[in-house]
Amino acid sequence: MTAAEYSEGLGLASMANVLTVARLLASPLFIVMITQTGPDWRTFGVGFVLAMTDLVDGWLARRRGTTRSGAFLDPLADKVFVLGSMYALVADGAFSAVPVTIIAARELAMSLYRSVVARQGVSIPAVRLAKWKTVVQTWAIGFALIPEVAHNAHWVATGTLWLAVVLTLWTGGSYWVAARRAHVTSGGAR
Repeated sequence: MTAAEYSEGLGLASMANVLTVARLLASPLFIVMITQTGPDWRTFGVGFVLAMTDLVDGWLARRRGTTRSGAFLDPLADKVFVLGSMYALVADGAFSAVPVTIIAARELAMSLYRSVVARQGVSIPAVRLAKWKTVVQTWAIGFALIPEVAHNAHWVATGTLWLAVVLTLWTGGSYWVAARRAHVTSGGAR
């Protein structure tokens, strides 16, 4: 039995998936902390730990094999953590709703698009830049929660957020182009 087959048999019980589920379940607490305290070192610390679980669960999944449940849960946990945190920062006045809504709209559009093309037999594999997109989104959240940055150099968080918007749109466009090529190659478009 290969590591991937073993890990698939574990389903939700794999350590990578345990960390992903923990991040998913802890994200609402983090979001409430943002709305209650704003920029604060404790809130930043909780967010940092949650962000690190994404790195660790990814490392474990690559080392021990991925699962179908993990392939579904990890992006879901990322979206809950990132979008929930960003909208909490909008509510707190730290972020403008415009860039956050652009990011949320792209995430929703890509999820719907992936679902539609998957029914047509087209798979859209993740690209490395998409992981960097999530990292930059997380950095924007982190910068907005560091008290010194939030109060004295807020432009760092805002600039990082807009960089995240650029990466978000770029990766969305890349996915769309790749899916269209795969669709044409498979004979789906005429």
